[in-house]
Amino acid sequence: PGSHDHPQSIGREWGSTARPESCQGMAVCLNLHIKTGFFCVDLDCAVNSYLSLRCSQVEDRDYLEKGSRAASTLSAATLASLGGSSSQRESGEMSITGDTETSIREIKEIHELKDQIQDVESKYMLSLKEVKDTLVEVEEKYRKAMVSNAQLDNEKNNLMYQVDTLKDSLMELEELLSESRREYGGKSKDFEREKHAHGVLQFQFNEMKETLKQSEELLTEIRQMRLKQDGFVREISDLQETVEWKDKKIGALERQKEYSDAIRNERDELRDEVVQLKDILKKHGIVLRPDLTANGETLELGTEGSASGDPASQLAQDSQTSPMEGGNSMLEQKKQGNEIEEDSSPESEVLENGTDPHIQDLQRDASRQLSDLKFKLVKSEQEVTALEQNVTRLEGQVTRYKGASENAEKVEDELKAEKRKLQRELRSALDKIDELESNNSHLSKRLDKMKANRSTATTP
Repeated sequence: PGSHDHPQSIGREWGSTARPESCQGMAVCLNLHIKTGFFCVDLDCAVNSYLSLRCSQVEDRDYLEKGSRAASTLSAATLASLGGSSSQRESGEMSITGDTETSIREIKEIHELKDQIQDVESKYMLSLKEVKDTLVEVEEKYRKAMVSNAQLDNEKNNLMYQVDTLKDSLMELEELLSESRREYGGKSKDFEREKHAHGVLQFQFNEMKETLKQSEELLTEIRQMRLKQDGFVREISDLQETVEWKDKKIGALERQKEYSDAIRNERDELRDEVVQLKDILKKHGIVLRPDLTANGETLELGTEGSASGDPASQLAQDSQTSPMEGGNSMLEQKKQGNEIEEDSSPESEVLENGTDPHIQDLQRDASRQLSDLKFKLVKSEQEVTALEQNVTRLEGQVTRYKGASENAEKVEDELKAEKRKLQRELRSALDKIDELESNNSHLSKRLDKMKANRSTATTP
């Protein structure tokens, strides 16, 4: 195939050097070229040159046949006259007849080859037409491909320019992103510090709140203690009043005792005088009635019993009444004491000698209760002073804690505002990052698509 790449070279070979000696060689050669596919437009030239050669050979052979025929028409005499050359001529005629037969066979083969060549030519023309059509289509496709390639080159240049610009913008955005990340790291650190400070302030605020609650509880306890102190003071004043009233009553009873002793002495003297007068009257013969004396004695005894019974009953009532009763009972006792002092007369009341230990017991009880109440009063005053000091101290702590809590609330508000600001900045930075990532992915997809289109365009 290397020597038969072009049809002109094939024709030259057939016409000059590659002239086959038989039609079979021609057929073999044609079949070989048909099988190998080296069959083009100049094949006709090659076949025509071959046919012209064969025709010239055939003409030479016809000329020889004609000469032989002319020679055969000669008479035998002529042949005989030729003498010794007849045998030589016969051999020439035999050779001519053999050549004519071979030429006839070759002509038949040539006609068959012509038919085959016509078939091959028709097939070749059809294939050539198809090749031309495909060539036109390929040329059209090539033209379109060149146009599309030019367009793709333009788009490639535009896209490369866009890619360069987008790379620049991407680098700028990456710088902005790194800067925003650095700012975010600093802001997050500041936020953590502020959060820690907020936690500390919150803990201090809770402690202050707890101390404030405790101080309020102490204040309520102090108020309760003050109320108790006021109650104790009132009780002490009431007890002092009762003690004073009992002292007055004891003094009145002592005066009544002295007066009753004087009355008893006078009664004894009067009884002695009555006895003396009775004796004198008996001496003079005057006898008194026993009813009078009996009634008088019973009357005196009744008055003595009533006089002596009233102070005893009053002392019993006084001993039964407790000194720790309310103000109404004390007022009633005062009223009773005044009534006793007003109603007591030296003729109707008599105090016996057996009431002195009872009065002393009452005095001892009253003095003991008074000393206990004085001790309780001193103790309550000390507790009140200590509680007042605690109250002042707690009030100072409360004011200080209130100031600290207000400052903490202000700091907390500032931290909350800063936190909201940082969160807004973080959201904006994240939105920018998402947008950049989406743009980057879109550009990478477009770049991959361009690469794929370019690879498909470059492949035949």
